[in-house]
Amino acid sequence: MGFVLNHVSIVAHDLETSLRFYVDELELERLPTPDFGYPVAWLQAGSCQVHLFERPGEPPSHAHFALEITEFMPVYRRMKELGVLDHTTFGNAMFELPDGGIQMYVRDPAGNLVELDHPDASTIPRDEVPEYMRLADLRPQEGEAAQATLWHGR
Repeated sequence: MGFVLNHVSIVAHDLETSLRFYVDELELERLPTPDFGYPVAWLQAGSCQVHLFERPGEPPSHAHFALEITEFMPVYRRMKELGVLDHTTFGNAMFELPDGGIQMYVRDPAGNLVELDHPDASTIPRDEVPEYMRLADLRPQEGEAAQATLWHGR
């Protein structure tokens, strides 16, 4: 028996505002969506989907999903311009991981935490990114932690 992640579903306080963020800013593709009797939108993100549901409720503080980005700096600049970098949840808005990848945390219009990952931190001009921090500088990465990667099998 095997499993493949199909989709993640998140709350959207205002569906149109959330759609502008995910479609216009993060370039996810809007898909045909069934009528559930309340506002819903399905979006394609690589081989997975993101489902937005306009429903009341607050998003969880730390639970999140991650999208891999192919170009870091344009996305970083736009997220900074929008004021959506999340500096508090994990103590910083971004971290270089032991494998040389980078994680950047943002909040969408409904307050959902979204992680944006890029596989090569060496392409990032650190003098232009004040939020840049090596995770190893915050907490030593030893043993198995030093071998951790988001990009298994690549």
